[in-house]
Amino acid sequence: MTDLWICSTCAVEHEGRPDVCAICADDRQYLPAEGQQWTTLEEQQADGARVEVVELEPDLFGVRSEPGLGIGQLSKLVRTPSGNVLWDPIGYLDDQAVGAVRELGEVVAIAASHPHMFGVQVEWSRALGGPPVLVAEQDLEWVARQDPVIKPWTGTLEPVPGVTLSQPGGHFPGSAVVHWAAGAQGRGVLLASDTIFPNPDRATVSFMRSYPNRIPLSAAVVERIAEHVERYAFDRIYGNFANVVPTDARAAVRRSADRHAAWVRGDYDHLT
Repeated sequence: MTDLWICSTCAVEHEGRPDVCAICADDRQYLPAEGQQWTTLEEQQADGARVEVVELEPDLFGVRSEPGLGIGQLSKLVRTPSGNVLWDPIGYLDDQAVGAVRELGEVVAIAASHPHMFGVQVEWSRALGGPPVLVAEQDLEWVARQDPVIKPWTGTLEPVPGVTLSQPGGHFPGSAVVHWAAGAQGRGVLLASDTIFPNPDRATVSFMRSYPNRIPLSAAVVERIAEHVERYAFDRIYGNFANVVPTDARAAVRRSADRHAAWVRGDYDHLT
């Protein structure tokens, strides 16, 4: 049986129990003041953890654990006639959670936008019958639990028709987004996690190397990210929590990228 440990700060699975979670020791994340903490699926279950599946819009569902572990992302499940894709898997599962996800159809691929969102991705795959866990080739070094279900990818990948993974990078070199063409009633949805982060105003987005440590990206990288996603038609963006730009999201990305570039370039220094 795998010696499975889960970092309490980022909720990423590890085979064995290292002294420190490398993902949290990186400058994009953090170690808590009390030091490295670990948990297990059994400990979470004993503490009353449960999983809730909620409908976000037709054929798009959120999967979250209560209480939230680690970063506490709201995973997204895209349902299509050719099979379902689980995006940004959470750091907990149990029989009830697996049953609820299975009721929505067969999961044919699991993918995370970047290493902070790996969760217990291998454990989800095993529980769901072994669908591939798609990991960006550029970010393979961060995988702390190796398994044959992990399949590297790079560039652009379509795990099912109408659902396209691509890599604008930025937050991590392999940071990815999902374009779901049928979403938003055919106007298109972008699942952007925090590669492109919907802001509380629901009309703009942010681009950062680190959100908790407030490390920005350069204007050139932000422009690259914006240009990358502008190849797709989309009206709505979902982040890695419940954050969303509900409409006119493609224009919001461009507007926000231009604003970011202007501030880091110094255009508005006279206002500071």
